[in-house]
Amino acid sequence: QVHVVESGGGLVQAGGSLRLSCVSSGTISSIKTIGWYRQAPGKQRELVAAIISGGNTNYADSVKGRFTISRNNAKNTVYLQMNNLNPDDTAVYYCYCNAQLTFGSRYDDYWGQGTQVTVSS
Repeated sequence: QVHVVESGGGLVQAGGSLRLSCVSSGTISSIKTIGWYRQAPGKQRELVAAIISGGNTNYADSVKGRFTISRNNAKNTVYLQMNNLNPDDTAVYYCYCNAQLTFGSRYDDYWGQGTQVTVSS
């Protein structure tokens, strides 16, 4: 199994910043995609930012210029730096990893438990 654990969520005022961390554990042979999704109450889960094979990054239009995704391969950790937060960013943020286990033959999706980010006006 691959275990994915997020941290760093909390309550922040509009204009503030938060940094989310996601640590993946397990015997992983390769990762195709790693990133962050979020889901606000009553809304669909959406992609926030991701690092794709080859090092390319994708961002939702709503967070471009404000959020930055980065990765520390040695620590099996991915970060999401969130600046200039606004109330529309309020959501549960989920870490996502598409990976293959050592001795495995498939690439599967793995999700963290989610961390709440609340931005007050």
